[in-house]
Amino acid sequence: MEVIDDDEEFLSLSLALVKDADFERKRKRKRKVTPNRCDLSESCEEGKIFSLLQMREKMLKLDHNRKRAADHEDGKGLHLIHLLLISATSINENNISSAVENLCELYQNVCLTGDSVQRVAAYFADGLMARLLTRNSPFYDMIMKDPTPDEEFLAFTELYKVSPLNQFAHFTANQAILEAYEKEENTNNRALHVIDFDISYGFQWPSLMQSLSDNATPTNRVLLKITGLGRSLEELQETKSRLVSFAKGFRNIVFEFHGLLRGSKLMKPKVKKSETVAVNLVFHLSSLNSYSKISDTLKYAHSLRPSVVVLVEQEGSRKTHNFLSRFMDSLHYFAGMFDSLDDYLPLDSAERLSIEKNILGKEIKCVMNYDKENEHSPRFEEMETWKGRMERHGFQGLRQSSNSVMQAKLLLKFRSHCSGEKYGGFRVFQRDDGKAISLGWQDRFLITASSWCCL
Repeated sequence: MEVIDDDEEFLSLSLALVKDADFERKRKRKRKVTPNRCDLSESCEEGKIFSLLQMREKMLKLDHNRKRAADHEDGKGLHLIHLLLISATSINENNISSAVENLCELYQNVCLTGDSVQRVAAYFADGLMARLLTRNSPFYDMIMKDPTPDEEFLAFTELYKVSPLNQFAHFTANQAILEAYEKEENTNNRALHVIDFDISYGFQWPSLMQSLSDNATPTNRVLLKITGLGRSLEELQETKSRLVSFAKGFRNIVFEFHGLLRGSKLMKPKVKKSETVAVNLVFHLSSLNSYSKISDTLKYAHSLRPSVVVLVEQEGSRKTHNFLSRFMDSLHYFAGMFDSLDDYLPLDSAERLSIEKNILGKEIKCVMNYDKENEHSPRFEEMETWKGRMERHGFQGLRQSSNSVMQAKLLLKFRSHCSGEKYGGFRVFQRDDGKAISLGWQDRFLITASSWCCL
């Protein structure tokens, strides 16, 4: 969330609520098709929206420590959830007055350094607030403003350090890749080629390097080749430098990195017949903004004839055509995510605020304002849906090894310093007859990992 320090600048932005007549005529013609984007053409509605923006500004500038102490009451969380539900329903029904009234009350009772319910409610309030605005409004841009690349990288690094979420995804995927490599060790010339469809910052691969190096010698080294798809040439170069630098610490492996730009025409990487090929689909398929792109990606992956495909995705049933369904599922998911951070970071932690603002908050607002033209809107599905898609594209599920399950439980044990099957609020679930492993918060599945081979 961005705080505007200059009150005059904030007040001057109110003029932007007046839209040109041509845009308004176009939007009115589409109202029957997309009724969820509210009509703000009348001056009275503009006044209501501006008052709501002022209320939001006050919330951002309050003394949060004092507010948190005053608002910590039994039942307060349930009341905030109730206000969110009424606001979402009102927006879905195009009832601006009710939406504004309830969002105003929300902004009076939420806080970015409050308990987990207050914090998650604040970001959902922003997502609903943005839904009241049109895309040409600077207020919309102000609320939906993306973090800078540096802010996003820092937040991702902090989340990686404190939460087992991404490490669970990476370690489980790497274990499946390692087992596929070891199974073919007599025929693969000690060569492993990983094709990562979303290389991101490359944080997944140091642990795989470590595992490969532990099972090799300086005279019998392993070739690890990674072909990574990235969002930009700059990101690919930074990731390559990071991984090459890390690989230098292992004399038992030979490392190669080849970068490809996401969105460009896919060219098949050079795959040798003797090497073990692994396709990595960790948090990638949900980022594609159409089912045809998901299908094309799976067809392309299958054409590579990999020894293993690893799939990790968030659990969800956020139907893109149904706003209230998407809202309810997202609220349950992110409530668990915000709650889990309280086990690792204090309420006044700058790291927690960075994670929630630049990663979780960004995702909440994006999901609340999903449309077909927004390529950054994730398409979260349940495990059963992804399973059906994989099977329809010629893949067969593999049973997760006992090592994968044990590794996941050890990760949580080391992070929580607990014993037994519960590790703080996190739990490991074996699903689909042992073919999938989920990490959950309490009884809510958060992410699910599975591995596949070609039929």
